[in-house]
Amino acid sequence: MAAKIYLALALHNHQPVGNFDFVFEEAYNKSYLPMLEALERHPGVRLAMHNTGPLLDWLFANRPEYIERMSALVARNQIEIMTGGYYEPILVALSDSDKHAQITKLTKTVRDNFDYAATGAWLAERIWEPHLPRALNTAGVGYTIVDDTHFRYAGLDDDDMFGYYITEEQGYPVKIFGTAKELRYRIPWVDVDNVIGWLRSEAERESPANARVGATKVAVMGDDGEKFGMWPRTYPHCWERGWIENFFSALEANSDWLETTTLADYARTQPSLGQIYMPAASYDEMTEWALPAEKVAAITHLKHDLQDQGRDDILQFVKGGLWRGFQSKYAEVNQMTKKALYTSRLVREMPEGAAKDAALEQVWAAQCNCGYWHGLFGGVYLFHIRGANYRNLIAAETAATAHIDLAAEVTDFTCNGAKDVIMFNRKQWLLIEPSNGGALTEWDLRDAPYNILNTVTRREEGYHQEIRNAAAAGKIVLETGEGEVENVHGGAVKVREYGLEHKLVADWYRRAALQVRCLDAAVSFETWAGTHGEEGDFVNQPFQFDVKQHKKSAVVKLWRDGNIKGVPVRVVKTIKLAIDSGKLTVKLSVTNNGDHAISHRIGLENNYGLEGGQDPWTYFEGLETAAGERQYPGQPGQVAGNVEFGLLSSISSVRSKIWQKVSAAADVWWHPFESVTNSEAGYEANYQGTAVLSSWLVTLDPGATWDVTVTYFLDEVDV
Repeated sequence: MAAKIYLALALHNHQPVGNFDFVFEEAYNKSYLPMLEALERHPGVRLAMHNTGPLLDWLFANRPEYIERMSALVARNQIEIMTGGYYEPILVALSDSDKHAQITKLTKTVRDNFDYAATGAWLAERIWEPHLPRALNTAGVGYTIVDDTHFRYAGLDDDDMFGYYITEEQGYPVKIFGTAKELRYRIPWVDVDNVIGWLRSEAERESPANARVGATKVAVMGDDGEKFGMWPRTYPHCWERGWIENFFSALEANSDWLETTTLADYARTQPSLGQIYMPAASYDEMTEWALPAEKVAAITHLKHDLQDQGRDDILQFVKGGLWRGFQSKYAEVNQMTKKALYTSRLVREMPEGAAKDAALEQVWAAQCNCGYWHGLFGGVYLFHIRGANYRNLIAAETAATAHIDLAAEVTDFTCNGAKDVIMFNRKQWLLIEPSNGGALTEWDLRDAPYNILNTVTRREEGYHQEIRNAAAAGKIVLETGEGEVENVHGGAVKVREYGLEHKLVADWYRRAALQVRCLDAAVSFETWAGTHGEEGDFVNQPFQFDVKQHKKSAVVKLWRDGNIKGVPVRVVKTIKLAIDSGKLTVKLSVTNNGDHAISHRIGLENNYGLEGGQDPWTYFEGLETAAGERQYPGQPGQVAGNVEFGLLSSISSVRSKIWQKVSAAADVWWHPFESVTNSEAGYEANYQGTAVLSSWLVTLDPGATWDVTVTYFLDEVDV
């Protein structure tokens, strides 16, 4: 008989705030319910389960019978329930007060609904930083799970990981388990016999760390519950062909030497393997994804080379970036993260009461991690996930500033060392970045609530070259959802549609609003939409600025002495926000400071981010074709000599309308833009927004000035 070993499984079930109801339903039917039924059939299998707050909220409202059945398994000590941040936030990105509140909210929810005192916490994306133990401990957490990668960075080897260690911060301890990559990459991708064989070999192999303290070995696997049915081709593999059934049966059949346990029971009954102090880390793949695009391939190749050379002694210390790197990689992530911190501070200053409680709840919901990074899953590239975060932040911020009619503030909002301008009234909230072309990078319709600039700039990603190489070699595979199951972390280059290699476009500037474009007079709509040829230096270069707040309005004046094709030109943008109004007035002025005339197409480009670009509920008004056909932001188009038009969406999550009037008739050009992104089902193109250019053909003699006034009206759409 083999030596005894424990197996501790931990399933992390999560759906993000703002995800579609049909996705919750599909995940329930394909993953959550089948797993619960399998556990009911196999009382000898024990495990830990973590359900995040957004998922629990859906289950409470839509599947209360699931909660009852799960409670019965908890009562018979078959399931341990883990706590964590209620809305599955990245804890290191939160204030200490929000860390504590998020954890205690989920702990209380577990206690109230399952009569269970949770002592273990799931750490979102296993993002660890050394200051976390204090926050976890003071929130009542006894243990958490990280990857075995974290342990290797601290100098441990495979033999040292069959138990838990203790770490601390300022004397506040917490127990740390490591989830084994060997198990994550085997379950459920390989034969059950292979998994049992690996566990048997580990049971028989001596572990110096366990022998030293007399602890029975435990192999830990903590991973997403959705991999058992929701990930591509896993439902037939796990449930129709019976992988889970066979696995659970094998665990029960080998219970004389292989005992399933909960992490809480093991932590309570077995001694620790010692102390550990780990560096900041996440799971191995995320440390790669957080790097700049050109470095992702470099570190991947380095790791493969070291593996081929058998240099695990070096490989264990090869570490990529931190989650925080996504804030510098994606300006949109940085802005949303800082918006969450900013809003949390405002809400904390509210007087106690129901309004503050509701606003805090919205802040916490907006901290759901899925929109704050990108790797294998869509993350920040998913429109509806960003939109949900912004809706909650805007609503909370509006509540916190309800007593203020008008404000203008100069601050380093994005924490990049440059001053930004915040302007708001009761209808609108604006973020202007003078250092970045004087661009408007956030524009909130507070009533909706919606950020109408909810876009993501097209960027080169580390996996784009893989798509190009595969396309050139004829090795692109169309994902159909059929075929044999395989690990989502490896395999063929799969796509959701052919031709993605032609959509791998990177923008040279961040997509925002009120960006001054200076194009050659002969530039066509097709050229602007394709190459974006620019002859000025105003789009993303710094502007000087001045802010004045009057009794009835706030005004930001931005100016830059730049050039258009070598000719010195001054551009002035004056942005006026009236009190308690959906109206925003922008005056654009261009002065030729050179010694010869210039003739160019000059305009303002706005990159709008309304969901559903090609849906019939998101469309233009006032830009219809000659035949009267409605035009959509998801399709390119152009109209000459336009004085006013609107873009609106009656989608329930958007409910926004922008109307534009100009003092001189403009040519209006627009085109949608997509990002080619990664997902568990293969590479795909995701609509990110629509660029709208209102422009004029301008000829200026030396010393002459041209100007135009553009007035915008924001309003809520009834649905």
